[in-house]
Amino acid sequence: MRGFFMPTPLLVLSCFGASWVVADSLVAPVNVSIRDLKSSYALLTWDTPDGESVIGFAITQQKKDMHMLRFIQEVNTTMRSCALWDLEADTDYIVHVQSISVSGPSPVSEPLQFRSPREAKTQGSESKDEVTMEEVEQNAQLRAVELIIIVVVLIMWAGVIVLFCRQYDIIKDNEPNNNKDKAKNSSECSTPEHPSGGLLRSKV
Repeated sequence: MRGFFMPTPLLVLSCFGASWVVADSLVAPVNVSIRDLKSSYALLTWDTPDGESVIGFAITQQKKDMHMLRFIQEVNTTMRSCALWDLEADTDYIVHVQSISVSGPSPVSEPLQFRSPREAKTQGSESKDEVTMEEVEQNAQLRAVELIIIVVVLIMWAGVIVLFCRQYDIIKDNEPNNNKDKAKNSSECSTPEHPSGGLLRSKV
């Protein structure tokens, strides 16, 4: 496969030169179409009538604005397809196809015009907008683990609060009894009893 670029005037002259030696027996390729169109790549296909002794092909590719031309020629092949590479995204192109025989090339095919898609659409369809089942399952598992951890933490906090309330109630219930015992003990210690049952009094 050989591909090269040439300025517009030179390619036009080369096309005129090729037309002088066009083989009368060959017919221009038909059913020229584009397949697998992407932002930087396209597959060009065509058909040739049966019974023709075709040994190769020649393709002329150009932008619609005529700023760049590419000429691709291949011989000793029976293929009816060619890859167009290094396309610019969101750009209009025009291509022609010629069959090549031993006696010379055929007339050019009807011009085929196509437009390369934008890179954003291609990248979005391949990577950004696609969500695999594995990613969905992983996200679901992570969310389930997070919910379990949150529930366990809440249960632990609830248990701590319940224990604290129980201990507080027990301490609160025991406080009146402790106060009564303290008051009784203090009264007994402050009033000593007399052996005869009376209180001791100091003599003046």
